[in-house]
Amino acid sequence: MSKHTEAFHALHKNESPLFLFNVWDAGTAKIIGHSGADAVATSSWSVAEAQGYSDGQAMPFNELLIVVKNIVNAVKIPVTVDFESGYADKIDDICINFGALIKAGISGVNFEDQNISAGGIVESEYQAQRIRALRKKANDLDADIFINARTDVFLQESDQSKHAELTDEVIRRGLCYQEAGANGFFIPGTTDQYLIAKICAAVSIPVNVMDLSDLPDLEAYSKLGVKRVSIGPKSWIDFNSGFKDKAEKAYK
Repeated sequence: MSKHTEAFHALHKNESPLFLFNVWDAGTAKIIGHSGADAVATSSWSVAEAQGYSDGQAMPFNELLIVVKNIVNAVKIPVTVDFESGYADKIDDICINFGALIKAGISGVNFEDQNISAGGIVESEYQAQRIRALRKKANDLDADIFINARTDVFLQESDQSKHAELTDEVIRRGLCYQEAGANGFFIPGTTDQYLIAKICAAVSIPVNVMDLSDLPDLEAYSKLGVKRVSIGPKSWIDFNSGFKDKAEKAYK
């Protein structure tokens, strides 16, 4: 295991949650690195939009790989990559892509159960099969990559009032992915403290939440049992808003 990957695992064991300010290229990664961050994380939405693509694996994997290599070379801290659903349909092809990211020097990935090509969510047992394949690929390359298994159960339901009835399914998937070899469990789509605490109590691997507020309350999340907080595409959205305002003023 590389020193960066070992350090990245350790960052999920601290009392205070690991805070990840998501980036989209080597330049933004350098800014985060120079700001004192412990690790760098990409956001698939941000990376894709920055290269002229839409989110959802519209960006060719080879182009993603170039961005990732540039980020890894630009910083001296662990890098975790939003791998979406593997940028392929077949498990063997997903593993090939995963291997390329490992060789590029990453320390972790987010790997989601959204069925990007067909819509909805992949059956949990099939997702577990894919996670096992990724774990085997990492082992074959002697790289204990941190696999952050993301479930899109909450994201698929925009009505927050219905999230309570989905929590048992989220927990079931968390336990399933944990057994398959995931190192973390990512539950974007809700910031309901009661539900988050319930999930953290039920799943023993580190739980990751996404918070789009200006400054997430890490102490509050720590009390819930959360071990990782990320902001997803918020940094990209904020950047674009400011950039757009300046451009419009310049050309009026």
